[in-house]
Amino acid sequence: MSPDVRTLALQVLLPGFSGTTLPEDYRALLEEGLGGICYFGSNTAGGAETTAALSAAIRAANPRAVIAVDEEGGDVSRLHTREPSTVLGAAALGAIDDPDLTEAVGRWVGTELAAVGVTLDLAPDADVNSDPDNPVIGTRSFGTEPEAVAAHVAAWTRGLQSTGVAACAKHFPGHGDTATDSHLDLPRIDVDADTLAARELVPFDAAVEAGTAAVMTSHIVVPALDPDRPATLSPVVLAMLREVLDFDGVIVSDALDMAGASASRGIPEASVLALVAGCDLLCIGPDKPASLVEEICDAVVAAVAEGRLDHARLADAAERVAAMAVPVAGGGGEPDRLRQTAAAVDALLVEGSLPDLAGATVVSVETTANIAVGEVAWGLGPDVRVDPSGDGIPDVVPLVVQVRDAHRRPDVLALLDGLERAGRTVVVVEWGWPGPYDGGLARICTRGSSGPGVAAVVEVLREAGWTR
Repeated sequence: MSPDVRTLALQVLLPGFSGTTLPEDYRALLEEGLGGICYFGSNTAGGAETTAALSAAIRAANPRAVIAVDEEGGDVSRLHTREPSTVLGAAALGAIDDPDLTEAVGRWVGTELAAVGVTLDLAPDADVNSDPDNPVIGTRSFGTEPEAVAAHVAAWTRGLQSTGVAACAKHFPGHGDTATDSHLDLPRIDVDADTLAARELVPFDAAVEAGTAAVMTSHIVVPALDPDRPATLSPVVLAMLREVLDFDGVIVSDALDMAGASASRGIPEASVLALVAGCDLLCIGPDKPASLVEEICDAVVAAVAEGRLDHARLADAAERVAAMAVPVAGGGGEPDRLRQTAAAVDALLVEGSLPDLAGATVVSVETTANIAVGEVAWGLGPDVRVDPSGDGIPDVVPLVVQVRDAHRRPDVLALLDGLERAGRTVVVVEWGWPGPYDGGLARICTRGSSGPGVAAVVEVLREAGWTR
């Protein structure tokens, strides 16, 4: 007997709930066939042992449930929030340009995820970061050159999937040339089809060739393909993924609670439209009540009854989700810490001559991270935290001033300019994308925060006399 429409509707949903234990209403949904759970920061806050127990509870309720998470390494980590990620992020790996190291990092991420019961990693980021002012991609990208990005996307994918954890290349058809955050608005990429094919699609093609189990859509409008609908809701864009890139795996929507998808229509309607367009697994977003899952399920059932969503399309989506799996090729240990630190040193961009930093105080300029990164530890442990006004910065002593994406933040640039004009002894450590900076202060660009990146910066600062 084939599943009824409600069961099929549940099987394509990937919501996230709040907390480190499985709520009873979500347990009931899983027992009824809910497709899976996506972990966010509130779910992993208890540490690895607690997260593994949560995964076991989910799988006990539904052995076929997908358990997904955003674990990119570097700046985007759900397993490492109290300290920087143990592995280098994409931008640093791209700068180092050692695909073997990139594959080893992907393999270690998979090893960590498999140990806590995760089956789908919403990574790697396959975007080409062609706009340095990009507010949401930045250091999550392997770089600015399509072929180089493609090589590292393929390597990271191979490493991850060798552990049995499925990869999900994102954000199709490419989120790198945007200056708008799709969490907050609806970006547009105004490029022609030839540019799209020669730049944005190259890393996704490499991911497909590497065998990626899934591809995630983006909530961006590409007028050259579809002037009216974001990619997640566009049959034209998603048909290109199937027919041009010949991808036969699971198409996962980016979170449908993001403004780029649902601000004007609501999450239930966005869910229906995503399925109609060709998405198979619908990421709903974090900390959602079970009542919203029921609303979405009801909307999908109604859309089938009304003829807006073909029953066969829904059944195909559910079948793809159920079939998603990758073989375990044999895991591997953590990539050599010394090798990662040495590589991170090579990835550093040091501009200007570092002054004598004996007795220097580390100051973190606190700015809001994008939603994908979230509130996580970053950079060196600071002695002082300040907002961009600079109130509270100590007088006289040399300073190591930590910033993120200062080139996009006029208030942070004004702070740095004020320190320079005051004749302060300052080294700027840029933990975000190495954007343009025409100030006179020495600057160290890290291409993203990570444990190895921190060790590399410490090594360079110590050479300049810093002794903490």
